[in-house]
Amino acid sequence: MASTYPLNTCKPLVILFIFVASFFGPSIAATRKLAALVEQQPLVLNYHNGALLKGNVTVNLVWYGKFTPIQRSIIVDYILSLSSHRSPLPSAASWWKTTEKYKGGSVSLVVGKQILDEAYSLGKSLKNSQLVYLAARGGHMGSVNVVLTAKDVAVDGFCMKCGTHGSTRGKARFAYAWVGNSETQCPGQCAWPFHQPIYGPQTPPLVAPNGDVGVDGMVINLATVLAATVTNPFNNGYFQGPATAPLEAVSACTGMFGSGSYPGYAGQVLVDKTTGASYNAHGVNGRKYLLPAMWDPQTSACSTLV
Repeated sequence: MASTYPLNTCKPLVILFIFVASFFGPSIAATRKLAALVEQQPLVLNYHNGALLKGNVTVNLVWYGKFTPIQRSIIVDYILSLSSHRSPLPSAASWWKTTEKYKGGSVSLVVGKQILDEAYSLGKSLKNSQLVYLAARGGHMGSVNVVLTAKDVAVDGFCMKCGTHGSTRGKARFAYAWVGNSETQCPGQCAWPFHQPIYGPQTPPLVAPNGDVGVDGMVINLATVLAATVTNPFNNGYFQGPATAPLEAVSACTGMFGSGSYPGYAGQVLVDKTTGASYNAHGVNGRKYLLPAMWDPQTSACSTLV
């Protein structure tokens, strides 16, 4: 069984905000008061008493389709950054540290195998079952196997979802995840805020910190599924709602990257003075990333780095 997450879940809140603003008209104070009431509702992800991934966890990568060496290094550096404490603050490691607040203690990710399938061995249109088949190439021994599909690879449900995670059954059980490059298929859905959104407020897109809209978007979605994988690996960890379509550690905080965020606005983030790129986390090898908010079980609220 695989868990999926929606990247854009803010539409109802937009409708509510418009209703509140139009109903009260000139009463700005009343509008702000009701908006505050909406924002202050506690967000609770219940723990369902299942196993979580803790300690040292190997992440095996299956690159399906053609990625440049630079594109691969952006993603590998991101995973390495999660367990490196040498980067300046705010850092990707400090973002990942929130996962320690979930039951069981810390989790440290290590990059394991990297398998390149540049020949598109299963074609350029994949079913979900084929993603699991590809993930199995990473091995079955206590690892997380991540399938990364290139920009010219279609996947069932891609754009309605920007990534998935799940686990296999049986004795050789392992956790897996998938994220696709949306650059040419649906960047407005899966690479926002680096691309104009499909719907909602049409604010100018942010400049991608690594100069690649598709891959920088993949980092956001990879962050989402990795956090979900370690906190809800077997569909009985932390989540809200039905197990078949849960809100999880990051997907419960969709669209939030900095303080003051609201639907259509990523929030106040850092800007590189040289490139104009937006980011909120430093990584290894001088990398910068824009990482989404994560639910903090100690505060029952979504937490951003800046």
